[in-house]
Amino acid sequence: MAGMGPPPKRNARRRNARPDWRTLPAAGRAGDPPPWPYARPSAAQARLWADLWATPQAAAWEELGWARVVARYTKLVLAAEKANAKASLLAEVRQLEDRLGLSPMAMRRLQWEIGEVAEDHPDLAPVTDLDTYRELYG
Repeated sequence: MAGMGPPPKRNARRRNARPDWRTLPAAGRAGDPPPWPYARPSAAQARLWADLWATPQAAAWEELGWARVVARYTKLVLAAEKANAKASLLAEVRQLEDRLGLSPMAMRRLQWEIGEVAEDHPDLAPVTDLDTYRELYG
């Protein structure tokens, strides 16, 4: 995206540096997902909604009050996975993935990191996307 520049570097010394990085729980957000903010969800929406709210990123979403954005992403990603999805829909899904921190680059731009992995807890692997989370903890 033009004008965004490179993602911030960890502990960079910059006059315009953002606040400290946010550490997300490696095991994901605990508890039940928040209530679906729209009319009754479909079965697929309910499953994806629950999966999304169990990810590490969901801990930040909850703090930030992003339930409606996550619900919009849930609806769009299911529509985009259909065979006849328009390119504009796929682009919107990608943009929301970036805003929600669902890719390694997006997490870096948001200054989010998964906590307590590798040496501290070898049984926990780094999780930066929903597919990896499902494989490890699903």
